[in-house]
Amino acid sequence: MNRALNWTGQALLYGSFALALGVFSRWPVYHPLPDGMAQVKVSFIHHGARLAECRPYTAEEQAKMAPNMRKAMKCERERSPVHIAVDIDGQTVLDQNAPPAGLSRDGASTLYQRFNVAAGEHRIAVRLKDSQSASAQTHQLERTVTLQPAQVLVIDFNPDKGGIVLQ
Repeated sequence: MNRALNWTGQALLYGSFALALGVFSRWPVYHPLPDGMAQVKVSFIHHGARLAECRPYTAEEQAKMAPNMRKAMKCERERSPVHIAVDIDGQTVLDQNAPPAGLSRDGASTLYQRFNVAAGEHRIAVRLKDSQSASAQTHQLERTVTLQPAQVLVIDFNPDKGGIVLQ
């Protein structure tokens, strides 16, 4: 009798767990974007230019170094922050500096932002500056895109593909 109660209790427990799992897998309904909306994502990882140019070591500096540590050039590690500006239909939606990562500020600058926009045709302008010594933007892209409802457009930076990329 005791064994039958154990089996019945287990069956009820597993059944209620399966029922709860089934209910919550269908309800509540998740909508990532409202109807008639699309999304623009700015997502990049990029190393800014070095703040100082590499220079050759002087003879005195090399003499102070251990023989196994001698190199021909001295390159500072710190990198420039990356500045990015994004305009959608003539309105600036993003204007931000992404500082370099790392304790020595020598890592990549990263940025991730999302913007919901109405589906349809939009004029997107992206300006990126990855060198503090440059007076103007180092990379620019301006393009008209047509976004479908629930479409996600990603703005990225890929030097192998020519710089700023819209995917």
